[in-house]
Amino acid sequence: MGDFPGSDTGGGAPRLAVVMARRFLVSVHVVTSVGWMGQALAMVALVQVAHAYAMAHIVDETVLLYLANAAAFTGLMLAGLTSWGYLRYWWVLLKFAITVSQLYLGIFVLSPRLTAAAETGVAPPWLPLATALMAGAIAFQVWLSIAKPWSRTPWAPARRPVAAPGWMCGAAVAVPVADYALGALLFGFPSPLLQVLGAIGVPIWRRAKGHP
Repeated sequence: MGDFPGSDTGGGAPRLAVVMARRFLVSVHVVTSVGWMGQALAMVALVQVAHAYAMAHIVDETVLLYLANAAAFTGLMLAGLTSWGYLRYWWVLLKFAITVSQLYLGIFVLSPRLTAAAETGVAPPWLPLATALMAGAIAFQVWLSIAKPWSRTPWAPARRPVAAPGWMCGAAVAVPVADYALGALLFGFPSPLLQVLGAIGVPIWRRAKGHP
């Protein structure tokens, strides 16, 4: 997302550690997002061949799932923990809506169809198009992040929102890793429990600071 507007780091120039923590969060978001799109493109190719449905299912459950969750979570944290906010800019709001839609469709629509295709060898004819649209949506979000089009929303506060301290950005990077490790250890499968708690907690923190 580039520089962080209105960074609130306690007076004067932003401290190097805080800036580096936020940039590290940006880097993780970029890497996981690119990985998510790459795996989505691989799925486009795999779901067009009947004998590759099982391979596509494995890719979905062992790689794409984790990249998608991490990309979505770090993207939310970039909005919530920096001065960009959730509701200040149309492009951020649109990215949020697209991400939520992708997660819903991926979890509740595409993954069950892919599981069934891996078991039966038969997939719905629209599955390749749906996976291509998923990859295209990620590419569109990349453009939104670079171009930052349109003006601020009507809900943008008059003053710049406060930005989180650097340790919170560092914690946001560690949360997906801890989630997958603890989930596998406690439940036998990865769970996004901490990511869900973080996604709920950060808006509460922003509201406590008086910002949307």
